[in-house]
Amino acid sequence: AGAMRINQDTVLRGKKVTLVPYTAAHVPRYHEWMQSEELQRLTASEPLSLEQEYEMQRSWRDDADKCTFIVLDSGRWPGQAEEDSMVGDVNLFLTNTEDPSVGEIEIMIAEPSCRGRGFGKEATLLMMAYGVRKLGITKFEAKIGQENEASICMFKKLHFKEVAVNSVFQEVTLRLDVSDQERGWLLEQTNHVEEKSYAELKQPAGVLAS
Repeated sequence: AGAMRINQDTVLRGKKVTLVPYTAAHVPRYHEWMQSEELQRLTASEPLSLEQEYEMQRSWRDDADKCTFIVLDSGRWPGQAEEDSMVGDVNLFLTNTEDPSVGEIEIMIAEPSCRGRGFGKEATLLMMAYGVRKLGITKFEAKIGQENEASICMFKKLHFKEVAVNSVFQEVTLRLDVSDQERGWLLEQTNHVEEKSYAELKQPAGVLAS
């Protein structure tokens, strides 16, 4: 098991969204989302069978250079079932062998009703602050399809700058170097966030009232 198991008991609770570890319980809903041709296009991914999706979840969980959270609607969870509160996912890939302090970030708000409401922005901020605090990240990159203007615009609001365009893959690369000033801004933007234990939050209420 690699370092990325680090977040397997981590819950990051923000105002609009709560990030929880991606577990097998989330796979059916995630698989349902990924049947959408629009999401396949936006995430440049192939449709998988449910069985493949379970395998993928296991490999992500055990992968030392990937950190994945499922994005839940804070207004619904806890309270409603997690599957019913899922709105998307956010990933951080530490795949730059020359520079382990670079994190490539990906965000997907899969539920159409939750787009354009600041969910993606807060989820990305939560993940960035986590990467800076816990994983030693000092540079973020995001690779986004050229037609995905909403996402490009959101990353620019988070101080990312466009650094490259790949016309073959029709993809834009945005980058943010986390200077002391940016780090301060990031921690300020996320100072309302509570970090909790996933195992404890999943206990039925009665168990905790000891």
